Amino acid sequence: MTPTKTCASCGRPFSMRKAWERDWADVRYCSKGCRRTRPNTTDLALETALLDSLRTRREVPTDDAARAIGGEEWQGLVERARRAARRLAADGRVGLVQRGKPIGPNAKGPFAVRRAKG
Repeated sequence: MTPTKTCASCGRPFSMRKAWERDWADVRYCSKGCRRTRPNTTDLALETALLDSLRTRREVPTDDAARAIGGEEWQGLVERARRAARRLAADGRVGLVQRGKPIGPNAKGPFAVRRAKG
C-alpha cells in the first residue's frame, strides 16, 4: 500500500511519488503550488474564524470566515477559507458537509464545516 499524508497547505491527502522516496519523511506539501501558498497568519485567522463561528452555530459555510476576515474584499479569501476548512477537517477538529451530507476533502463545489463529533 502506498503511504499517504495530508498536505499542510490545502488539507488534501496525497500519496508518495517515486521522486519523494528518499525524502518522504520531510515532504509536507502535495505540489509546488501548495509549497508557494504555505499557511500564514491570514490562514490561521480564517481557521480561528471558522472555529469561533462553530461555537454558536452547528454548521458554517466557508464563505462566512472569508467575510469575517476580508471585509469588503472577502471574495479573494474564499479559496483560502476552503483550504483552512480542509486543514481543520484533516486534524479532526471539524467535519465537512455538502447539502447536509458528510464529504471528503476532495469533493467539488461549495461546502460547509460542522462541529466534529465526539
